[in-house]
Parts: sequence; C-alpha cells; structure tokens
Amino acid sequence: MFSTDNNVETIGQLVEVLKDYIGLQKEYVKLDVIEKVVRLITAVTLLGILTASIMMIIIFGSFAVAYALAPSLGMATSFCVVAAFYIVLFLLIFAFRKQWIERPVIRILTSILMD
Repeated sequence: MFSTDNNVETIGQLVEVLKDYIGLQKEYVKLDVIEKVVRLITAVTLLGILTASIMMIIIFGSFAVAYALAPSLGMATSFCVVAAFYIVLFLLIFAFRKQWIERPVIRILTSILMD
C-alpha cells in the first residue's frame, strides 16, 4: 500500500541529495579551515616582518641616541641612559600587558578564526 515505485524512487532521490549535501558541507568546512589557516599564517608572517623591521629601527635609533648624548654625558653614561629608558619601557609594557598586548591579540585572532 505504501511501497509504490514512486515512493521508493523519491526516497532514493532524497538519499542521493542528502549524500551530495553532506559531501558539499564537508568540502565547505575544509575550505573554510584552509582559508582561516592561510589568514592566520599571513598575519603571523606580517607580524614577523614588522617586528624584525621595528627591531632594526630600535637598535640603530638607540645607537644614534647614545652617540648623540655621548659628547655631553660621556660614552658610558649615554648608553646607560638609553638602557634605563628601555628598562622603564619594559616595566610599562609588563604592567599594562593585558591591555596593550593580550586583548588586541585575542581580538585579532577571534576576528580571523570566527569570521
């Protein structure tokens, strides 16, 4: 009574459509993961390049400031002044690390991974 050829054919088509849908969903998840990994790798690479560039600027700038202060303070004292500046900067960054580093990094990673 319920098992006509039309019902069996319709159920077969439904099963095929479901298989195709599941296959497409798996493919979508794979592509989505690949996109997020590529965006994350790009962000890390860009951060590395920027960090290296900024470090070079800081190193050469520090030497320039120390040598500029040397005639008035002496060579050793000028390097100590530059070192004291970096110690104060380090303490500030350490004190405000959650606001200045952790929260922005979490926001960036969340925007990349939860897009």
